[in-house]
Amino acid sequence: MKRISSDLPYYLGFSYCLGIGPMKFSKLKKYFKSAKQAYLANNSNLEKVLGFALSKKFIEFRRKFNFNKEMEMLKKNAVTVLTVDSIDYPESLKNISDSPICLYVKGNSALLGSVSSDFFFSIVGTRKPTSYGRQITYKFARELTEVGFVIVSGMAMGVDTIAHQATLDSGGKTVAVLGCGVNVIYPPSNWQLYKNIIKTGGSVISEFPPNQYVLKGLFISRNRIISGLSRGVLISEGGKFSGALITAKFAGIQGKDVFAVPSPINSEMAPAPNLLIKQGAKMVTSTQDILDEFGINITPKKSKDIRKNLSDSGKLIFDILIKCPRTIDEIANETAKMIPEILNTISVLEINGIVEKNIEKKYQIKI
Repeated sequence: MKRISSDLPYYLGFSYCLGIGPMKFSKLKKYFKSAKQAYLANNSNLEKVLGFALSKKFIEFRRKFNFNKEMEMLKKNAVTVLTVDSIDYPESLKNISDSPICLYVKGNSALLGSVSSDFFFSIVGTRKPTSYGRQITYKFARELTEVGFVIVSGMAMGVDTIAHQATLDSGGKTVAVLGCGVNVIYPPSNWQLYKNIIKTGGSVISEFPPNQYVLKGLFISRNRIISGLSRGVLISEGGKFSGALITAKFAGIQGKDVFAVPSPINSEMAPAPNLLIKQGAKMVTSTQDILDEFGINITPKKSKDIRKNLSDSGKLIFDILIKCPRTIDEIANETAKMIPEILNTISVLEINGIVEKNIEKKYQIKI
């Protein structure tokens, strides 16, 4: 951003002006040769690009816009601004046709420019996942995090929340892309998740200025940033009208890889991933499928490395579950241990990401 800091007021102004989005901004910059010249242009010249009504609206906005006041507000809210032409703006977003004029960032803004675009990966899906959807979302997010990916999602309820949380649980960094201002926590129930993303070195980003509240249409714009920032997009679950389909569509337009996990055909959350697979999305049943598509070779964790740090009770249960999934009762029968003790050990193993409950309600090892 240092390279164009003197032009920041003009980028910021266009970003704040409702009605001048990325495409119009791109036309203005091309016509006037710079954001500054476009911002300071007179009405007759602006009309050549914006037309009469929008040109008039912009000039009225420009007359009232107070850059210094807005910068104070951004500073007060600890919001960093990355302009589309700054060196620390994500390269992957520069390469889409409608790059956001500005990105507003809470948290670690350096993450966006310091991580290779090859290692951002998005996971999206329904706000109302089934137990199957919750399980596979957590599994893919955790395993992709463990091999070095930064997980990108939209911080919505359901799949998005699970993807972010799985990343944090695995000690990774995640990027939440909002359809509102970065200082507006939406949904409010994700207040703690929002705080934890920032606290652990992740980023909360938006193309909308701070204090922009939630509007339905803004989520569609948000989705193109989720896919644009990422090397690939995974749709874990979603209904026939799921917003995840919009993200997948943007990904296809942007030339990104689209992956989908097949769902049971009698599930209400099966249409989105199953339809995408029919249309040519890459069907995946394991994280390795994604890594193979990207040509990434990772040595998986060895069972003995996981086992050696467990308690005696943990090792006993681990040795049973490594063979095949078991219910609590089945574990009790094989170990001759009391169920409360087994539940306590299982809880510790779950918290540490070693075991999970599968769709048959049996516990299995996460490897």
